[in-house]
Amino acid sequence: MTNLDRYRKDLDALLKKGEKLFLAIQAECSSAQFERVMKKEYGENAMDIIKTLPSFHETYQPWYSEAKMLILQLLPDRLSDFIRYYERPKSRKDLTAENYVIEDYLQGLTKTRGYERIKVVGPDAAIPQFRQQLAILRSVKARFESSLFDIHQLVQADLFDSELDASIELAKNKFTRAAGALAGVVLEKHLTQVCDSHGIKVSIKSPVISDLNNILKEANVIDIPQWRFVQHLADIRNLCDHDKKVEPAAEQVNDLINGVIKITKTMF
Repeated sequence: MTNLDRYRKDLDALLKKGEKLFLAIQAECSSAQFERVMKKEYGENAMDIIKTLPSFHETYQPWYSEAKMLILQLLPDRLSDFIRYYERPKSRKDLTAENYVIEDYLQGLTKTRGYERIKVVGPDAAIPQFRQQLAILRSVKARFESSLFDIHQLVQADLFDSELDASIELAKNKFTRAAGALAGVVLEKHLTQVCDSHGIKVSIKSPVISDLNNILKEANVIDIPQWRFVQHLADIRNLCDHDKKVEPAAEQVNDLINGVIKITKTMF
């Protein structure tokens, strides 16, 4: 299975979960009204469908985390919108229907006024917010299937996986220097791709890992711990490539390979 196939499979699964979550949040907010609507649409099968719905409170967070990662990879310009519908804005001073978010819903927040505690805004205000998140995920699907979608990164990821598999085999057969050198090449290519993805121009003619690492840190794409981790990998790669007097240890090369695998799967 290629990375393209994996993305399609993951996206389809997330959309199906999202559709069920959308029904679930409506059921949780207004069970009686929801049942009437479902019975009108599905007849005698309505209650069976309702029984299969997940708990929004228990299921939403894993769905959100997976969906956010897919959007980051496939439609990054909509990521901030997707997050905005979930996270409570730091600048918010008053709770209204316009700024009520899914995080409020998960905490059960309701605003009332007066002695009679008339509801101003409550959990049902999160329904349109989740509807928007689901719409963004559907737009990812639309772009994914579109001929305009740039699959360069996905194809590149397949190549990286193949090269890392080759690096692992070299290490198993005790070709430690060659294994480390190949893993280093993958890391360098991946960091170059991350720069491209963020629209960062690299002015250095032939940048090495440490150059790209510094550029990404200065652009605030990676934080200090990530920068240090990549620099550690770069040191091992240099040992494999340049220092012919000292033979790299198998443990060092394995650390390099595992580190590169981690970077290619978590840094975009």
